[in-house]
Amino acid sequence: MTVETHTLSALKGGEWLIRESLWQDVFIPEEFDEEQLMIARTCEEFVQNEVWPVLDRLDSMQEPQLMPELLRKAGQLGLLGLSIPEEYGGFGKNFLTDMLFTEKIGPAHSFAVGISAHVGIGTLPIVLYGNPAQKAKYLPKLATGEWFACYALTEPGAGSDANAGKTRATLTPDGKHYLLNGQKIWITNSGFADVFIVFAKIDDDENHSAFIVEKSFGGIRLGEEEKKMGIKGSSTRQVFFEDCPVPVENLLSERGNGFKIAVNILNIGRIKLAGAAVGGAKTAIQNAVAYANERQQFGRPISKYGAIRYKISEMCIRTFATESATYRATRMIEDKIAELQAEGMDPAEAKLKGVEEYAIECAIMKVYGSEALNYVVDEGVQIYGGMGYSAEMPMDRAYRDARINRIFEGTNEINRMLTVDMLLRRAMKGSLDLMTPAMAIPNELMEMPEPFEPDGTLFSQEKEYLRRFRKAILLVAGSAVQKLMQSLAKEQEILMDVADMLIETYVAESTLLRVEKMVHTGRIASEDPRTDIVRVLVHDVADRLWIKGKDALNAFAEGDELRMMLVGLKRFTKTEPFNAKEARRRIAAAAIDANKYPF
Repeated sequence: MTVETHTLSALKGGEWLIRESLWQDVFIPEEFDEEQLMIARTCEEFVQNEVWPVLDRLDSMQEPQLMPELLRKAGQLGLLGLSIPEEYGGFGKNFLTDMLFTEKIGPAHSFAVGISAHVGIGTLPIVLYGNPAQKAKYLPKLATGEWFACYALTEPGAGSDANAGKTRATLTPDGKHYLLNGQKIWITNSGFADVFIVFAKIDDDENHSAFIVEKSFGGIRLGEEEKKMGIKGSSTRQVFFEDCPVPVENLLSERGNGFKIAVNILNIGRIKLAGAAVGGAKTAIQNAVAYANERQQFGRPISKYGAIRYKISEMCIRTFATESATYRATRMIEDKIAELQAEGMDPAEAKLKGVEEYAIECAIMKVYGSEALNYVVDEGVQIYGGMGYSAEMPMDRAYRDARINRIFEGTNEINRMLTVDMLLRRAMKGSLDLMTPAMAIPNELMEMPEPFEPDGTLFSQEKEYLRRFRKAILLVAGSAVQKLMQSLAKEQEILMDVADMLIETYVAESTLLRVEKMVHTGRIASEDPRTDIVRVLVHDVADRLWIKGKDALNAFAEGDELRMMLVGLKRFTKTEPFNAKEARRRIAAAAIDANKYPF
C-alpha cells in the first residue's frame, strides 16, 4: 500500500491491541526537520560544554548556586521556554520538539532532573491550567530562568495514593487568602525554587485543589537536603507550610481539580521520562562500547568476545526499541492535539486532552524506558568490569542515577496496573471494543490453525507473530476478566503479567513499524542491522509472552479449561527457528565498528 492510498483513521489510545497499524501511520525520529535538529544540537552542546565538566561539583552539593546558574544559562539559550506559548515569552514548540529536547537533556544526570522538573511539572501546570493573569505573571519569568519552579505533591503518607494527602487550605475570614498547612517530601528543586505548585485539600474536600505559591509569601520552611543514592546534584528537600498565606487568585484551575491536574501532569512526565531514558542509554552505550574496544584481555579487545557482544547488542536493541515506541506515541499525542485545535479547542485544553487520550501509552513507555535504561547501565558496569565499580568511571554515576526512574512519575508497579486498568475502563465505557475480538478467541481455539506462509515481503513473518501476540493478550486478559470479574483488581500478580504482555507487544510493533518505514522510504537497506533488531526483539517477546501468559493463566484457571488455554497460548506465541546469535553479532558489530551507539 502506498502513502497516497493510505486513508486509515488515527488509532485511539490502546486501539493498537485490536487494530493493526501500517508503517505509514507512525512517526520515526529520522523525520525530524532542520529546526528540530538545530534545537537538538544546542541541547547536546550545552550538556557537553556546560554540564558534564561540573558533574562532580554538582553532586557534591557544596555549591547551592551551581544548579540555578546552569538553569539560567539554559534559559538564556531559550531552553526553558520551548513549551511556553510565545505570547508569554516562550517559543510555543510542539510536543514532538519538546520530547526531542527531553531526550537530548537526558544524559545530563542531576541537571536533567533539575531542568525537567522546572520546565515540566513545575511550569506545565500553569501553562495548561493557569488563567490569563496567572500565565502573564509567572510564565515570562519561568521562561527565562528569572524564577524557578517546583511541584509539591508527595507527602509522608501519600505517595502512590496521592489523594490521601493531609495538607490543608483554609480560607481566611476576610476571604482574601488561603492558609496552607502541611508537609511535602521529595520535592525536586525546592532548595532554590521561587514558585511552588502545591496540592492541598480545602477544608474537608474529598479532592485536592492546586495552588501557585510564591516562596516570598512566607510561612514556608525547608528541610535539609536529602542524602540520596543517586541524582545527588538535584535539590531534594521536605517543604513545610505553616499558615502560608496564598492569595485566592492563586488557586490554579477550579476548586477540587487538583487531582485531575496531578494525573494529567504525571501522564506527560511519564512519556517524557522514556525520552530522557533514551538519551541516557545512548550515552551509556557510547561509553561502554568505547571501553570494550579499548580494554585488552588475552591479547585482544574485549569487544571481540561473544559474551560482550551479546551485552552490547541487547543494550542497543532495548534503546532502539524505547526510542521507536516513545516517538510513535509522542506523534500520536501531537496529532491528537493538532486535531482538537483544528476543531476550535483552546491550545492548552487540546494538549491536555491529547495526552489523556494516550495515557495508556504514556504508562507503557514509562515502564519500558526506565527498565531499558536500568538494563543498559547495569550491563555497562559489567563491561567495565572492576573499573565499572570505580567512582572515577562514568558508569558509577549512570548506574546510581538511573535507579530513581523506576520510582519517579508513579512506580513501575503502579504504572503496570494503570495500563491494564485504563484499557479495561475504556472497554467498559465502549470507547474500545475489546469484547468482540476477545470473545472470538475461544472459537478460534476449537478450530485447526491455518498454516501461515510468509509472502516474501519485509517482516511478513514477524507481522504474523504480532497478530498472534495480540490474540495471546486477549486470551489471557479476557479469560481473567470473565473468571475473576470484580476481584481481578485485587489480583495484582495477574495484572502485572497482563501489563507486561501489553508493554512488550506495543514496543515490538512500534520497532517493527519504524524499521519497515525506514526501508520503504529508502533510508536503509533491507539487510541493515536494524532489521536484525526487529527479528531478535520479536522472537524474544514471543518467549516473554509465553512465560507471562502461562503464569497468569495458572493463577486463575484449572483442569481442562486451563489446558485448553495453555494450548492456545502456545499457539499464539510459537515462532519458527531463528539464529539470534548471528543477528546479535551483526547488531553489536555496528556499534563496535562505529565506536558508539550507531542507530
